[in-house]
Amino acid sequence: MRYELKDLRLFLAIVQAQNLSTGAERMHMTASSASYRLKNLEYTVGSALFLRTPKGMIPTPAGEVLTKHAKKLLAEVETMHAELSHYASNLRGSIRLLANSSALNSFIIPSVTRFLTSNAGIDIDLKEKESLTISHAIVEGQADIGVGADLEQLPGLMRVLYAIDQLVCVVAPDHPLASAQTVAFEDVLTYELVSMDHSSSNFHFLANQARLTGRPMKTRVHVHNFSSTIYMVESGVGAAVVPASVVAESERNGRVVSLAISDSWAVRHLYLVRTVASEKNELVREFAQILLNDPQIVAARMH
Repeated sequence: MRYELKDLRLFLAIVQAQNLSTGAERMHMTASSASYRLKNLEYTVGSALFLRTPKGMIPTPAGEVLTKHAKKLLAEVETMHAELSHYASNLRGSIRLLANSSALNSFIIPSVTRFLTSNAGIDIDLKEKESLTISHAIVEGQADIGVGADLEQLPGLMRVLYAIDQLVCVVAPDHPLASAQTVAFEDVLTYELVSMDHSSSNFHFLANQARLTGRPMKTRVHVHNFSSTIYMVESGVGAAVVPASVVAESERNGRVVSLAISDSWAVRHLYLVRTVASEKNELVREFAQILLNDPQIVAARMH
């Protein structure tokens, strides 16, 4: 038998919440993705792990056994991380990091999560901000490091390519656009949309592009994260424009179809910026390199 740590963490999140959707939200994944992972886990175990009751999802006897061992295993993993962290860099302190929604959800959060689990000495103040304002915010000292799309190269700033991502149109398999391979954003705007929250940099960017086409966005619902966006699309609520990197799993499982957007702005060059003066700050300098050298980020620069 082979168990994935992410599946075990999801299982325990569902046990604690007694609800699949809530457990999935805590793990930053869609309910459909969580259901798929749970089914695979039950297949591996060879037994159902939950009873569905009016009061919620209750572990079966097999689920109780798995709960006991999963808690012990994950605790040992955390202990291992803590012990190994003593061999990592001796960096200590806090970092203020700004990122637009695409960078934040596709790259920054997974990368920072991997880093923080094994480096207890660094705290991170992570905030979302629209790309157009990030360079100025760094120059003004509002944060130490900024990551966003096509960031402006201002005097006193160091700018380096962080990753390449692409915005795509994602629809349910039975949507009228599903048979297309590429689509212009102007054509996407003829359909009802699922959009990120009004305060999201993703929504601000798309709303501006819509204004340039002269067509309004027909938004049916605003949601707080890309996982919820994908779930709404899967359910047929509407189409959405999201980073390709957040669609991969749902597309692979046939729950959605993603279409390349023909507009040139859909290809997103994400840059990392910091001040030239920050070269004298060992913590900022080293953490910037940690972000840039994350293997998954390096791979994203090769697209």
